[in-house]
Amino acid sequence: MSFRPVTKTVKAQPTMEGAGVHLHRAFGFGDPDESDPFLLLDDFRNDSPALYKRGFPWHPHRGIETITYVLEGTVEHSDSLGNKGKLGPGSVQWMTAGRGILHQEMPLGNAKGQMHGFQLWANLPASLKMTKPRYQDVQGSEIETVVDDDGTSVRVITGKFWGKRGPVDGIAADPLYLDVSVPPNTRKVLPVDTYANTFAYVFAGGGLFRDASHPEGVLVEKEFDGRELNLRDMTGNRTLVRFGTGNEIVVNSGPEGIRFLLVSGQPIREPVAWHGPIVMNTRAELEKAFRELNNGTFIRQPGSDNRGGGRNDRPRGRR
Repeated sequence: MSFRPVTKTVKAQPTMEGAGVHLHRAFGFGDPDESDPFLLLDDFRNDSPALYKRGFPWHPHRGIETITYVLEGTVEHSDSLGNKGKLGPGSVQWMTAGRGILHQEMPLGNAKGQMHGFQLWANLPASLKMTKPRYQDVQGSEIETVVDDDGTSVRVITGKFWGKRGPVDGIAADPLYLDVSVPPNTRKVLPVDTYANTFAYVFAGGGLFRDASHPEGVLVEKEFDGRELNLRDMTGNRTLVRFGTGNEIVVNSGPEGIRFLLVSGQPIREPVAWHGPIVMNTRAELEKAFRELNNGTFIRQPGSDNRGGGRNDRPRGRR
């Protein structure tokens, strides 16, 4: 057994997408090799409808999978094939865009005005980039939560963990996608695949992703109210943690506990030609996709051919 060392911690940066949705981007549109097979992670947690109500009007995707995990509020979605639906609290949609789809996502929020969730993009290998679009809508009640003796709880969205398998299946990157909550002042060791690229994204509480007898951060100097203070800096809200190699993650939670996404997947190791929501292997493929967008041949209607698909082929809909 070997603990994965932390190679980098990065604060998610504020940005805007869609028609003016405020969000924080943990990573994306950088070096695709760094997180292969994952391309982008957006944190769209907001407490004011003014920051998200314009949503994500009609836009295309090709060559990727988008994974939307909703914590609070609801998202209405529809697509170019006539599918419509809603994602509610605790639900997940795993959309395989494949050869292409146009869709829109309009966040509604909850009674308090909150709209909280995340969207992850995963690349598709060349052999599946032109597969038929596929949706897996999973309600919160379908996702099992496993609770360990020390109170650590894990929602298993996809992959196998602690004897449970997540309800999302048939995904190209063979990923592990977990929502992990560790109680205050607790040291926890979590197994991961040695050969998978792995990251954690903290969204509540704080702690350290290293082996330590006490959850104390590195001593750093910070300025506050014109004075320099020596503080123990811990990994907290909206922080991405990247790991080196190893088959275990260790986390020491702070006094408020810690909650984070833990995601890993097998790298594809193929060339990436990427522009916006379309990700192909070559520049020529990318240019062809945009030509098809312009001439109206980007979308193939149901029944036009029989390629691709999978267990949950019934179309349902996402960014």
